[in-house]
Amino acid sequence: MLGYRGKAKKALGQNFLINDRVIERIVAEGLPSDTAFPLVEIGPGPGGLTRELIKRDQPLWVVELDKEKVAILKREFTQDKINILNMDALKLNLAELWGDQKGWLIGNLPYYITNPLLRHFLAQKDSLFGLTVMVQKEVADRMLAPPGGKEYGLLSIAVQLAAEPLKLFEVSATAFYPQPKVKSAVVKLVLRPYPGLEIEESMLMRVAKAAFAQRRKTLLNTLSAGLGLTKNDISMVLQQAGIEPKQRAEELSISDYQKICQILKHSGLLV
Repeated sequence: MLGYRGKAKKALGQNFLINDRVIERIVAEGLPSDTAFPLVEIGPGPGGLTRELIKRDQPLWVVELDKEKVAILKREFTQDKINILNMDALKLNLAELWGDQKGWLIGNLPYYITNPLLRHFLAQKDSLFGLTVMVQKEVADRMLAPPGGKEYGLLSIAVQLAAEPLKLFEVSATAFYPQPKVKSAVVKLVLRPYPGLEIEESMLMRVAKAAFAQRRKTLLNTLSAGLGLTKNDISMVLQQAGIEPKQRAEELSISDYQKICQILKHSGLLV
């Protein structure tokens, strides 16, 4: 069995999901029952999850960087309708796979590049109905975190702007080979426009990024430094938004950041 799986490469963050019950549960709970849409799997490794996905009989692409694992996939799935891509998932353009259609992304994301991968695919939301991803439990907690706690940050805002996130279940280290030193969780992201959003997401993320650049400092200091504005300007903006200048980035909701952006834009301080 070990020879079949192939050797895990630490440099690529490989921890193969080998528990069949967990795999079945990911597909059953993480994907819509409709199979008419295309599907892409990120980081299939030797194909544990892929074998379950093929049963759904829908257009399937798998994206794997490791050439040795690609060879394993090609040997096993020669008779199946599957598109195997040997490439970096961070360079994947979903519109090039299935054109104007929308599909679903699923995968056990390499933990060392989880955040860049999430940002990369959330930026392609016009090509997706949603994502179902296995991530480190701490990352899952940050994705779903409400304002006010240490888990809440830029990732929370980016995910919640784009999607309705739901943590389906946690997965112990024993479900993987080799066993990681952290707990994992499966998160389902159903993409949708953020309710009541009246500004560009890019502007909101720009302001939030400035606010979180030095999260121990107050909004008056971080926004001034991050946006290149005077403290007097920022003080005026925060006052109009009903936000205390001494508050910190993690205390503000997405709606609060929207208020700041609207006032900045209306006053001509940020375009």
